[in-house]
Amino acid sequence: MLLCVFDSASATVVADYGGVPLWINRLLGEPSVMSLQERMDAAWFRANNPQPCPQQCDCPIQWPTALYCDHRGLADIPDHLPDITQYLFLQVEQMSRLTFTTLYCEKSKSIRHFFLLFLEQQHLTKLCYFFANHNHLRSVPSALPAGLKQLRLAHNQISSISPGAFQNLQNLTLLLLQGNRLQTITERDLKGLFNLNLLELSGNLFSAVPRHLPSSVQQLYMSSNTLPGLDKDSFGGFLNLKYLRLSHCGLQSNDIHHQVFNFSSLVELDLSYNKLKTIPTVPTTLQYLYLEANEIQEFNVSSFCREWGPLSYSRMKILRLEGNRMSYQQLPSNWAFCLRVLESIYI
Repeated sequence: MLLCVFDSASATVVADYGGVPLWINRLLGEPSVMSLQERMDAAWFRANNPQPCPQQCDCPIQWPTALYCDHRGLADIPDHLPDITQYLFLQVEQMSRLTFTTLYCEKSKSIRHFFLLFLEQQHLTKLCYFFANHNHLRSVPSALPAGLKQLRLAHNQISSISPGAFQNLQNLTLLLLQGNRLQTITERDLKGLFNLNLLELSGNLFSAVPRHLPSSVQQLYMSSNTLPGLDKDSFGGFLNLKYLRLSHCGLQSNDIHHQVFNFSSLVELDLSYNKLKTIPTVPTTLQYLYLEANEIQEFNVSSFCREWGPLSYSRMKILRLEGNRMSYQQLPSNWAFCLRVLESIYI
């Protein structure tokens, strides 16, 4: 489902497109990300549009550079695309394999946001943002363009990464691979992703945190994988990891090393919907901790503060503990000395 929020003041749209919100500025002439299917008379637009339009797509005259081919069950990119097409929508299709050749991202002021596909002579020739969520891809497409900034391949059937698929993608900052069938990531699979910021691997078949992930990652999402445990070095390769999500992973307290989360860059940690019986040790710099729907029975102040004083205290702002086996009355009397800047606690 696609959700949009309209801001009348700025004419900006926030859309959920593949799990990470996107920003669209209508004042820049960018087309709607909403599919026009069942919201317009395609035959009328086709008859009144001076540009040719593929039979499988809609070509709205109010956005002459946009081509809507989403939700059509396409197995490949349509033929005879209009010469002026700049925006191509290919969401929720039946494509099982895509290969890109001779693609690059042009540094142009017109390239501002996502899924911006430049087409020339009926072939993709320039690509900065590629969206192929909810298809039937079995592997990451090969020969991806070096200028790619975002790659969204969520909810496919990907079980492998093509050799060298990311070799030249030094500009890639966001990679969505959730809802696929990945079991492991080798040292060579993500080689070349020197600027990757957000990596989404939730809902795959991992039985451990992959060892060979780009050190540049600041947001790592691995919820809904089966993780028997976490050792001391599970996240040792990350230099600036700030947001970590590990909900619905079947984690148990005895299988989590007490120092696994002890790195000062961490800002947010999600361990909700697991099988934890105790609160794990977290750094004093952590600001958001989500532990709801576990089996926690007591509140351990030492999990947040090893000591406390004028300059020694937890920076925690939001703590969620609802759905566990404890109540507010069970909080120890000294908890407020440690969590002195806490804004909200849920029990």
